[in-house]
Amino acid sequence: MKSLADGMNRILSEGALTVLRKTKILEDKGQSILHFEIGQPDFPTPDHVKKAGIQGIEDNYTRYTVTEGIPEFVQTIQKEVEITRGYTPDLNQILSLPGGKPGIYLTMISIVNPGEEIIFPDPGFPTYGSLSRYIGAKSIPIKLKEENQFRLDPVDIAENISERTKLIILNSPQNPTGSVMTKAELEHVAEIAEEYDCFILSDEIYSKILYDVDFFSVTSVDEASERSILLDGFSKSHSMTGWRLGYLVGPESLIQKISTLIVNAFTCIPEFIQRAGIAALTGPMNHLELMMNAFRERREVLVNGLNEIPSVTCQMPEGAFYAWPNITGTGLSSEELAHYLLHEAGIACLPGTAFGPGGEGYLRFSYATSIDTISKAIPLVRQAIERL
Repeated sequence: MKSLADGMNRILSEGALTVLRKTKILEDKGQSILHFEIGQPDFPTPDHVKKAGIQGIEDNYTRYTVTEGIPEFVQTIQKEVEITRGYTPDLNQILSLPGGKPGIYLTMISIVNPGEEIIFPDPGFPTYGSLSRYIGAKSIPIKLKEENQFRLDPVDIAENISERTKLIILNSPQNPTGSVMTKAELEHVAEIAEEYDCFILSDEIYSKILYDVDFFSVTSVDEASERSILLDGFSKSHSMTGWRLGYLVGPESLIQKISTLIVNAFTCIPEFIQRAGIAALTGPMNHLELMMNAFRERREVLVNGLNEIPSVTCQMPEGAFYAWPNITGTGLSSEELAHYLLHEAGIACLPGTAFGPGGEGYLRFSYATSIDTISKAIPLVRQAIERL
């Protein structure tokens, strides 16, 4: 049997899914597990969104449709960007996607040649590094610093960028740290990208999940018309992880090429799902307020609880729904402590190294779970660490 392509030896799985598989094995053996590993809102998709999807099926919107997205969906995204980012992209700058991850991959392979450089945050969403290695690019991870509240520092980008850099990936609000970059920092990154004539992919999937800070999109600088690309979707803000719906906004020439890739890969996004997306953005938004009120309470309980545990410190995240505690005081590595908590305390969280080498010394807890689960977990984590 012939071997597989070399790239298959460079691509990695995702830590959250790996831990989830481990928990299922333990649960099948009768062990009780409290789950903090998956970044998925524990709220149902809003009723009006579900009804729109069901109605779309009943209206027979189940056939091939245009690759870029049905006109009504594209126009809805255009209006959404105008409201939330302050500029109005041309309709030809917008492209529908089956979730956010394909947007990362399609952008990379459309821009970066083997051997060219991709800059991304470390720790960061694992897909950035995994896909960078897969396509044969040179990964340039930029370490996030606790003293900078884990915001990606433009000065560090400037010190690591080169003429070989083709793409800078930003993620604000950020997974896994919950950091939110400032307007000044993002504008500085835009200046660096212009100086070195490279692209910026701005992953803004958590843009609606913020706590007492303002959101700014780097794509507002050039209105996604020259070098910046906006990636967003419906998974987090509308509890639509399984619907697989997202979008890109970028330079028209790039969007046209990515659209051609989509024609060759999966043709189009189901129209009934796009119609659910239209309902999500044009219908009632009270679900988001309810969700944010819950996340805010959970954030306070979890972070304050973690800070009461000896050998653990945790900054208050400004966005997303993750706590990122520093566990260096325990004397264990991230992998060791995550394994210990899972098997000795029944707590499923992620080692910081699941998000890159810069995550060593940290754990990630998703508080997209109930207050009851959080309240049960804190004393179990404390007791387990005290037994070390």
